[in-house]
Amino acid sequence: MKKVFELRDLDCANCAAKMEDAISKIDGVQSASVSFFTQKMTIEADEGDFDKILKKAVKAISKIEPDCEVVLK
Repeated sequence: MKKVFELRDLDCANCAAKMEDAISKIDGVQSASVSFFTQKMTIEADEGDFDKILKKAVKAISKIEPDCEVVLK
């Protein structure tokens, strides 16, 4: 399953790269990308574990850039 999420207040491309790296290391993530230019995060992971993986991704993002918000629709 692949989902795209909007990011708010992502301040720099370096932070986006750090976020992408951290999310890619989460168990169960098949692929992850964080784009500073589009302010979007894409995660591809197993559907059964997706909610748990998403919570870990949001936590990783807040450690790297506390002001960045993931828009969960």
